[in-house]
Amino acid sequence: MDITIKPLSPDLLKDFLFFFDHIVFTEHPDWSVCYCYSFHFTGTKAEWNRENNRASAIRLIQERKMKGYLFYSDGKPVGWCNANNRLNYESLLKYYDLPDIQNEKVCSVVCFLIHPEYRRKGITRKMLERICKDYAIQEYECVEAYPGKGHLTSEGHYMGPLSLYEQFDFKVVHELKDHYVVRKDLRGIVK
Repeated sequence: MDITIKPLSPDLLKDFLFFFDHIVFTEHPDWSVCYCYSFHFTGTKAEWNRENNRASAIRLIQERKMKGYLFYSDGKPVGWCNANNRLNYESLLKYYDLPDIQNEKVCSVVCFLIHPEYRRKGITRKMLERICKDYAIQEYECVEAYPGKGHLTSEGHYMGPLSLYEQFDFKVVHELKDHYVVRKDLRGIVK
């Protein structure tokens, strides 16, 4: 498997849309409305639809406000991770009880989407390793994530399982009703 991880940029907009339009939600078409816009969205239920979310994701990518990583196999996008400065996720800030909420140097990892044929091949580990490296270079203090509690399906672990983060020395810093808040300190990581 020839693999590549690329940070999202306006140049990759077509690949991002191809991934969301044709690749990722074949097993759960009802989830295809999202376009990984949910953590940016604070509108009404009536505004939450495929057309609005797709257009909003396009706008955020063009403005370089939606960030993350596309994972390619043999030149085709087969995985996605939504990772960004925590302050860019309006609904995360609004609905989650998070520690030191105004810290500008926290990268949040909010979603992993991997095509079913490519799961359990180490893609999320490679992406998380890349995220930690890239954000350490940008002098972020930590990477934060929100793994769900309990026994969940692969889809239920879209934020990544707790065991993934534990492998990368993330520590639980806060507990919510259905999620943990885990962090990895990036200060002192060799860049």
